[in-house]
Order: sequence, then structure tokens, then C-alpha cells
Amino acid sequence: MLSELVGDIYDAALDPALWARALDRACSFVGGSSALLHWRDVARESSAALHLFNDDPHYTRLYFEKYWSMNPVFPAATFVESGIIYTPSEMVPQAELVETRFYKEWMKPQGIVGCVATNLEKGAASSTVLTIRRNEGHGMVDGEMRHRAALIVPHFQRAASIGRLFDQSKATQAVLTETLENVEAGLFLVGPNGHIVFANAPGLVILDEGTLLRERGNLLAAVAPEANRVLRDTFVAAEGGDISVGRRGVSIPLSTSPHGRWFAHVLPLTSGDRRRTGSLYSAIAAVFVRKTSPASPPPLETLANLYKLTASEVRVLDAVMKVSGIRALADLLGSSQGTVKTHLHNVFRKTGTARQSELVKLIAGFEPSATEGDDDQV
Repeated sequence: MLSELVGDIYDAALDPALWARALDRACSFVGGSSALLHWRDVARESSAALHLFNDDPHYTRLYFEKYWSMNPVFPAATFVESGIIYTPSEMVPQAELVETRFYKEWMKPQGIVGCVATNLEKGAASSTVLTIRRNEGHGMVDGEMRHRAALIVPHFQRAASIGRLFDQSKATQAVLTETLENVEAGLFLVGPNGHIVFANAPGLVILDEGTLLRERGNLLAAVAPEANRVLRDTFVAAEGGDISVGRRGVSIPLSTSPHGRWFAHVLPLTSGDRRRTGSLYSAIAAVFVRKTSPASPPPLETLANLYKLTASEVRVLDAVMKVSGIRALADLLGSSQGTVKTHLHNVFRKTGTARQSELVKLIAGFEPSATEGDDDQV
């Protein structure tokens, strides 16, 4: 079951129409009732669904139109490192969660009792999130659900990255090439024996630098001998399809720098629904090269780490940049005035401030473009 699911995940990376099937099987494997892939941008205050399974369209629409800003785990959840699994109750105490409008008006009517979530990709102020929910029939999240989710999250992460490199709505190879040229990560499409049939601009830069990968007779090779041996063996095996390499492909370390490790992820394009993409270039595999290092954290995340703020306190600090006064903060966050006042005073205590305007100035000290608010004392 896991093997089939992993194959479905990578097939969906190259054909978005297959994401519903992959999310369906993910729910079956993990033990969930519905699943959602979505992105959230804290800086732009926006969020949108990418792919869904077994959602209620009415409540999904309500979420993105009204309730996403009241979700108590954000923006703190955006700061969680990619690949780390979390649950709402780990971010916000259950007693506080059930008192929010988000729970009473959005979660409870649907019978949602919990979920596991993870940031598949994490930028400075945005993230791509996988969420698998449980309803009353499944019960609360338990250790088995977390364990099973941990088995598939790395594959969803790679699929999310690879999926951005391919746009199946493009009708011609020329347009697909233009799409691949505009991605930030290095990408190579290779034929038999590692023959390079396509390299995007970042990939060509990697070849020119010659520290990780190089070109030998138009064949892609790794600089490190052991990495090159594995890369060559993988290319040979890729011609045999998923059975030889595995549906998930393989990740090959190219460097061990303390400032960030570089990996080459090789994905076969000779089996399943991925075959359609490979046929555009007569390619047998895609080689996706990326450095694994955290992006510079945004001011809100920096302050959260510096002053050891809880998820609820981060929400209040974020809201202070938008509105002033206890009542306005409570309305924005969907919480009671008493709860907001408690968290706000905790933020004052931890940051050594006494007014909302001082908090605005504190954030502005980390982000020069921030604007100051009214001098409202609480």
C-alpha cells in the first residue's frame, strides 16, 4: 500500500489531475477523512487551496473567504521547519482552541476533531502545507497516525518541489522549456547513460561552477567520486523504470558543507503517468538539484524565537500590526477579549514593552518598511 501511494505522489507531481487520487490514498494509509494541499503567505496575508480530497466545498469556500485569518495555529505554524509534523493542539492549548470562533463555527460543524500538518516547503514568509484531517469517526490524532504521516511526508516534499518544475497545462515543449528556465533550482533532464537533453539556467550555472556537477562529453557527472558512482548506477537503472529505481526515485548527497548540503534527486520518467513528461524530451529521468538550508526568517519569526513567544502570542503580535485595541484584536482573531488581553500582556512582559505602539516599533526595528500604529495603551 505504501509503495503504491509513493508512486501516486510522484505521478501527481507531474500531472496535477492525479493529486486527488494521491491524497485519497494518503488518507487511507494515514487514517484520515480528508486532505488538503494549500499555500499560505504571511507577508501578503493570502492563502489558497492547491489540491483537495473529500472536502466540503461550502466550508472550503468559507475557510478561504473568512476563517483562514482566524486559524489559531497561524502565523506561528509558518515558522515550523519543513518536514516537521505538528497538530493544532501542539500549537495552541486544546482548552483555548475550542473557545475560538474558528473551532465553533468552522471545525465543529464539520465534525473535524484534529489533524496532522506539515510545511512541505518553507520560505521566509510563506509555506506550502499538507494537512490530513480526522473526523469524529476516526477519533483524535494518535501516535500511529503521526508515524504513518512521517513515512510519506518526505515524498510529498520532493513531489511539491518537482511539481513546480513541470506545468502540465502547457501544450508544447517550447512553452514547457520556458517554464523550466524560470525556476530557481537546478534541473536536468537526461537520456540514457545520463546524456543531457535539457538543463535550465540555474543548472547551467552549476555546471559552469564545476563544484557539484560537471559535463563530460555531454554526460552529467557528479564531482565527488562516490556521488558520481551512485548517479551513474541510477541512470542505468532508470531505463528500467520504477521497478529498478523505485517509484520515489533516489536522493544523492553531492556535498556535506556545514553551510548547507546539496542533493540531487533523480526521478525516473519511464513509468506510470510521468512517462508523458519524459517523452517530450526523450528523457529517462529528471535530476533536481537543491541546497538544503533555511531561508532568512522574517521579523515575526525572529521575534518569536528571540522572546520565546507561544503560537497564541505570535498571533496577537501579528494582529497588533493590523488593528489596535483589545476589542478590535479579539474580533480579528476570533477569540474572547479576555484571552487576547492575557496573551497581549504576556507579549508586553516578554518583550519589555507596555504599549501596542511599542510593539509596532519593535517589529519595525527588524523590518524598516513596517509602519507605526497608534499609541494605544492597554
